[in-house]
This record gives sequence, C-alpha cells and structure tokens, in this order.
Amino acid sequence: MLMTWERKILRKIYGATKENGQWRIKTNEELMTKYKAPHIVNIIKIQRLEWLVHVVRMNETRSVKRIFERKSEGQRGRGRPRLRSINVSRRSKETRCETMENKSTGKRGMGKEAKAKLKGP
Repeated sequence: MLMTWERKILRKIYGATKENGQWRIKTNEELMTKYKAPHIVNIIKIQRLEWLVHVVRMNETRSVKRIFERKSEGQRGRGRPRLRSINVSRRSKETRCETMENKSTGKRGMGKEAKAKLKGP
C-alpha cells in the first residue's frame, strides 16, 4: 500500500508525458528511473533495523532494553500473538543474515550486513 501511495505522489510530482500529441501517465519504470531513490518500504525497513541495533547495543539498565527483552507474563489473549520488533526483523527475507542467528560478528556487524542487503548494489 505504501508503494502504491508513493507512485501516486510521484505521478503528481512528475506529471504526464505528451507523446504523439496525446497525454499519458508515466509508467512505474519511468517513475523509478526519474526518482532514483529506494522504495519507501526499504527506507522504513532500514530505519526499523537501525533502531533495533541501537536497542540491542543499549545498556542492560535502560528501561527500553528491559522492555525489549521482557517475556510476557500472565494469560495470552485469544487469536494470533502479536509480533515483537525482533521477530519482524528476523522474519524479513531482505534483512535475514547469518549474524542474526549467531552473533559472532557482533551487534554492529549485524546491522551493517542487513542494511547492505536492503540498499543493494
């Protein structure tokens, strides 16, 4: 839905093209070649990943870190359990990397490797 909204806004910004005396809207490929920026979804994933790495590196006494690592207590409500931010990042195919599972390269390496996969070549 975000990518659809982004293309709608880009079509308004760049306008229509006059071709053989006829006006037509730009195709998705034309918009992306003119815009030359990553998709809004990738930008959001990168920012989410940066925040996740920031929280993982936090001191153990910080309240955000304690809430992040806390296990739920009590009865679980009906229906599907809500996903935590760490689970969302682990499930994402683009950010999945070896350092997520075995933290051998360190917490900073995890973020750099996943961000490089999202940004592409």
